[in-house]
Amino acid sequence: MKRFLFFNMLLVLLTGCSSSDDGINNNPNLVNINFGFNVNLDLPQYNQLNFPGNQITIYNEGIGIKGVVIYNVNNDLFLAYELSDPNHAPNDCSAMTLNGIEATCSCEGNVYNIITGEQVEGEDDYAMKPYRVEKRGNTITISN
Repeated sequence: MKRFLFFNMLLVLLTGCSSSDDGINNNPNLVNINFGFNVNLDLPQYNQLNFPGNQITIYNEGIGIKGVVIYNVNNDLFLAYELSDPNHAPNDCSAMTLNGIEATCSCEGNVYNIITGEQVEGEDDYAMKPYRVEKRGNTITISN
């Protein structure tokens, strides 16, 4: 009986998981570009990331599409999101600007929360595009 329950639970776990998240994160407006960027928290330009609740924006060419925002949640958890509005194709006005924990697009006035990535104002389908964040010592690596 225990073997039967074990194999049934194993079957449920294996068939219940999907290996693809295309339905969730496949945004046709934002292409997947490959990049990697290291942030050394010992450098003065990144000093504010040493304190929870602070963020920085990086608009360097080749890092994201229109730039990246990095947010320090609690010194162990850092979040990074694309700064191009996910609900329309990148153009001259699609780079979002930050005001506190909200990112706003000047094209349509869409507003997003940079902690959750969810849309706060506007009536579109997509949330902000998240990037992978890994912290090792005093270095944070942002990549896609």
